[in-house]
Amino acid sequence: MAIIDLFIFLVYMVAMLGVGVYFMKNNKGQDDYYVGGRNIGSWHIGLSVVATDVGGGFSVGLGGLGFAMGLSGSWMLFTGLLGAWLAAVYLIPVVRSTPQFKHFYTLPQIVTYLYDRKVGLAAAFICFVGYLGFTSSQLLAGAKLASGTFPELDLQVALVIMGVIAVVYTVMGGLKAVIYTDTIQWIILLMGFIFIGLPVSYFHVGGWSVIRDTLPAEFFSLRNLRWQDLANWGITILPIWFVGMTLYQRIFASRDVASAKKAWYIAGFFEWPIMAFMGVSLGLLARVAFEQGMIAVDSEILDPEMGLPILLSTVLPAGIMGLMMSAYFSAVLSTADSCLMAASGNLTTDIFGRWMKTMSDKAVMRLSQVFTLAIGVLALAIALQMTNVLELMLYSYAFMVSGLLVPIVAGLFWNMRSPNAALSAMVLGGGVTAGLSVANVKLPFQLDPNFFGVLVSLAAFLLVYGIEKYKNQNK
Repeated sequence: MAIIDLFIFLVYMVAMLGVGVYFMKNNKGQDDYYVGGRNIGSWHIGLSVVATDVGGGFSVGLGGLGFAMGLSGSWMLFTGLLGAWLAAVYLIPVVRSTPQFKHFYTLPQIVTYLYDRKVGLAAAFICFVGYLGFTSSQLLAGAKLASGTFPELDLQVALVIMGVIAVVYTVMGGLKAVIYTDTIQWIILLMGFIFIGLPVSYFHVGGWSVIRDTLPAEFFSLRNLRWQDLANWGITILPIWFVGMTLYQRIFASRDVASAKKAWYIAGFFEWPIMAFMGVSLGLLARVAFEQGMIAVDSEILDPEMGLPILLSTVLPAGIMGLMMSAYFSAVLSTADSCLMAASGNLTTDIFGRWMKTMSDKAVMRLSQVFTLAIGVLALAIALQMTNVLELMLYSYAFMVSGLLVPIVAGLFWNMRSPNAALSAMVLGGGVTAGLSVANVKLPFQLDPNFFGVLVSLAAFLLVYGIEKYKNQNK
């Protein structure tokens, strides 16, 4: 590892910590810490949304898909585009125009309003567990990037470094630090892809003729996937735009309905096609380099998610490597910090909020920082036990979707507000997905456990709601 690369990387990390210090001095209470003062513009929100949603985990995961299946891996983020634009049309106007939501910070507060406190607590638990796992996936993504790029750096040491940096500036600065650093981080990542990663890797492997001759034709097709792949990505990723705590925080942080909708359109466009094709293209180039023997790794143990960082460490010269690694770590931090804020908000507002009402704003903010620190440490401990970034991310998404989607849609759009029905849907839906995922059983049509979790959640909600309605009509 060249000294210049290390210097560039350290300067970048110090700058991120500096942003945290700045906002720590300027945050005045929970409105600033959790929803950025509710007055942030659409471009900052939009770039923060896409940075959070794509982030380091999907950056590494997309590289792995490009390595394994080529350009068709880009369809994974097409579901993100659909989710973002559907949320802009249907969800944002409802959330921002409901007067009772005006001073809310979290999604479980909405659930509590729609149903009752017991259901709100269940929603807070599901959000907390989901975002804890998601934070862990981002830290693991950063560690894989670091250890794959810098052979001298052990994976677990890299995990600890990533965890400390992400947790410290998030603890200090809150959502304002998260959103403004997300903007910077996303621009750095985008520029790194466009001006460094793609062109340098393309010319290093020998250009188009070599790429075409090295890989089979299906790697350049958009049809090199099964219908189950698209269905599994769709049922997991698209609904997260309706149940994601980080996304509700940004809806609350935006200036108004128009600003929030514009932010979601921006985010969807940057997810697909821009980020999707750049990510899988880099993974495809890593596969070319591997097939040509440029990546000296035993083929039997090569992790597809490690192909891209190893490629970059091989092809990028000193100085440029530091810039590109800063770009990738930008993506990792931009998601990890948002997930930390979401999980911290669950604890502070939804779980322990009733015992904190008599505390001063300053005391609440300090306790929020303590919660954020504790969650970061726990997420790091989980990451140390995992190996696959994309798998951990999708498990976390699936648990939240299967537990929360049906009650949210029923309460916000169908006006079916039965606490017992909502609680049944949450427990059974989330439980089925988690149980099937842990058991690792073979499912019909090779569908994701989330399919069955959502179906069970819907069936449970409708059954309990129907029974209650029948009883009420026959009293």
